[in-house]
Amino acid sequence: MNRNRAPLAITAGLLAVIGAIIVSFSGYYIDWLWFKSVDFTSVWTTVLTTRIQLFLIVGLLTATIISLNIFFAYKRRPFYVPTAIELNGVERLRAQIEPFLRYVFIGLFVAITYFAGTSGTLFWREYLLFRNSTDFGVKDPQFNMDISFFAFKLPLIQALIGWTISALVLAAITTLFVHYMYGGIRPQAPSDRTTVAARVQLSILFGLIVLVKAVAYWVDRYALVLKENRLITGATYSDVNALLPAKAILSGIALICALLFFANIFRRSLILPAAGTALMVISSVLIAGIYPAAIQQFQVKPSESSKEAPFIQRNIDATRVAYGIDGVDVQDYDAALTTTSKELARDSVNINNIRLMDPNVLSSTFRQLQQIKPYYAFSESLDIDRYEVNGVSRDAVVAVRELNIDGNPSRNWINDHLVYTHGFGFVAAYGNTVDADGKPNFLVGDLPPTKGLGEFQPRV
Repeated sequence: MNRNRAPLAITAGLLAVIGAIIVSFSGYYIDWLWFKSVDFTSVWTTVLTTRIQLFLIVGLLTATIISLNIFFAYKRRPFYVPTAIELNGVERLRAQIEPFLRYVFIGLFVAITYFAGTSGTLFWREYLLFRNSTDFGVKDPQFNMDISFFAFKLPLIQALIGWTISALVLAAITTLFVHYMYGGIRPQAPSDRTTVAARVQLSILFGLIVLVKAVAYWVDRYALVLKENRLITGATYSDVNALLPAKAILSGIALICALLFFANIFRRSLILPAAGTALMVISSVLIAGIYPAAIQQFQVKPSESSKEAPFIQRNIDATRVAYGIDGVDVQDYDAALTTTSKELARDSVNINNIRLMDPNVLSSTFRQLQQIKPYYAFSESLDIDRYEVNGVSRDAVVAVRELNIDGNPSRNWINDHLVYTHGFGFVAAYGNTVDADGKPNFLVGDLPPTKGLGEFQPRV
């Protein structure tokens, strides 16, 4: 009965493999038919050969890196492994794998080659861009590098860094597993929980991972030029003045951390690499996360237009170059004024009240300067009104400090329904003047509200 089923199972398996191959390559055939119909089969051939090359290079290289680490870990295994009740499952697994170790190793090599190679084929565009890159002849204003570097070379460099880290991480994981399974790592041991071979190999691997991460931090500096921001594509004020130096500092910290891992080759203590790793993690949160966010919140947002003006101008200049209109001759239009002095004097009230503040973009500035409490908020679009100040009608941008119950840090039924029940305060800024720092010149504001417009009930 079993003998009759065996050929059927083998046949079904072969048919499944053949079907999977046909389905996988059907897309390539359809693409070839389309490219042939437009006489561009050379493009199809170039893409296909590039993907095959990347499959072989990335797949074999990744499998070789991981397999060599597995081989070294196996060869450097201790000859005598102390038995422990906690390791009975590991011993049984080792006993089951040992007779088929060669086949397991070959199967693992083939599987890694396939999956890593398949992932590598996804970067055929980056590879072809890098291989066929040419200079633009235009320098980037931030790094003074030809912009072809950012368009053609940087994507592949980032892909290579990501692949290197992934390969080393997988190598470290498999090495940990092999050392643990063969007694190179013994968490239950009272002392000498790792053999010298395990400590050296893992220290080298983790040191290389952190070293490549240092390179990644440094390369991330150049990627800021391609960053998609709310205002523009490219580096902004906080990127240049906070994130750019932060990436350089983190690169240096990662380099030091890598050296600590390499130093662990000659030491038996994990204190140095653990301290270095903790320093790198904490620094990445503080320097690359909190610090740029603080710069954006407290320096940029209150006067965003002036802070971001140089970087917006960079974007405008690059756009003009891209569209070939950077050589346009810009001429000022000298308007001929025919208005008499009497007419200007007659319209002086209107001229003096020409609005400089845009109520549609001023809400964030109001929040920054006049929100004061987290449970207050202003609407996204402010209002316009006129008030008589010292006998003169003045234009003003106005808003009320409304209740934002979601901003209350201590939410409960009593606070929501009995304590925090209404907004508080009216805020008004002159529509045609600013203070010395370019911020709104507030007529009414603060808590308790100032009395620039007389007495009023502040509850909303």
